[in-house]
Amino acid sequence: MSDIASGRPIRWGFLGAGGIAATMAGDLHHGNNVLHAVAARDGDRAAAFAARFGASRSHGNYRAVIEDPDVDIVYVATTHPFHREQALMAIAAGKPVLVEKPLTLNAADARQVLSAARDKGVFAMEAVWMRANPLILRAQELVGNELIGDVVAVHADFCIEVDFDPKHRLYDLANGGGALLDLGIYPMNFAWLFLGRPDTQQVLGTLSPTGSDATAAIQWGYASGATAQMRCATTAWTPGRATIAGTLGSISVEPWFVKPERLVVTTGQGESRVEGEEKGYGPQIEEVERCLRQGLLQSPVAPHADTIAILELIDQARADLGVRYPAEG
Repeated sequence: MSDIASGRPIRWGFLGAGGIAATMAGDLHHGNNVLHAVAARDGDRAAAFAARFGASRSHGNYRAVIEDPDVDIVYVATTHPFHREQALMAIAAGKPVLVEKPLTLNAADARQVLSAARDKGVFAMEAVWMRANPLILRAQELVGNELIGDVVAVHADFCIEVDFDPKHRLYDLANGGGALLDLGIYPMNFAWLFLGRPDTQQVLGTLSPTGSDATAAIQWGYASGATAQMRCATTAWTPGRATIAGTLGSISVEPWFVKPERLVVTTGQGESRVEGEEKGYGPQIEEVERCLRQGLLQSPVAPHADTIAILELIDQARADLGVRYPAEG
C-alpha cells in the first residue's frame, strides 16, 4: 500500500499564486489535504501566498515545486498558454496533475498531455470544478432515472462584463484570451453532461479589437432532434441559470449553474426543489483525493475523453470565428 493510500494528508504543490489558486487554497481543508508548496514567477508573491495559506515552502520558479519529493500532486493554476508545458514537466517528474481549465489551448495539446500521463502512469484531470458539484451530479442522476423523460433541450450561459483592455487576460491573445476558453467551456461541459457529443455545431460571435472572441453563441444539434444552446461573453452579465428540458418535465439549475444552490424540478406532478449547499472547490478537491488514494489515473467525473472532445468543439468554434493564438504557431 502506498503512503497516500494509507490515509496520510495529500500534499499539494501549486504553480501560480493568482485568484483561482487562492480560491483552491482556501478550500483545501476539504478532505485530508494540505498546501505544501507554491511557486510563482515573482518569488515575493509566492512567499506572501505561502504565508497566507500556511504552505511550508515557496519558490520563485515552477520547477522547484515539481521536483520537490514531498509534493504528491501538482496543481497548475497559471494562465492558459503555460498549462501544456508545465503539466508535461510535472508528468515527466512522475507527479499527478490537476490542471485548471482549459487543460490546454487546444485539443491537440490536450491529447499530448493526457497521453503522457497515461504512459507515465500518473493521474491527470482538468479542473472543471462544476462537474464535481453534488447538485450537478444529482441532476445527472435525475435525468438518468428518466424523471423528466428524454432530454430534448439544454440551455446554459456564462457571460460577464469586463471593460476592454488589450492587456487584460481575457482580451490578450498571447495569454490565451477569449470568452470560449474561460467561460464557454462551462456551458459546453454542462450540455455535454446531459446530451453528449453533438452531431452538428453552429457558432455565431463577435471579436474584440485584439481579435479575441468577445461573444459566442453555440448551438449543438443531434440526430434525435434535441438541441443545446450555449452562450458566453465578456461584454455583459447574464443570470447564469441553466435548464434541462425533457419530454416529461424540466430541471432548472439555479441561481448560477456553475455553483448551484438548488434544482427546481417541474413535472406533471408539479414543482419540487432539491436544495444544496454551495461548497466551492471542495467537491473537486475531494474527488481528486479519492482518485489518488484509489490509484485511479483519471476521474469518472471528468474523464479524459470528455476533456479532449470539448476542446475539439472549442477549436472548431474558434476556427469559425477566426480566433488563433500566437502559441499555436
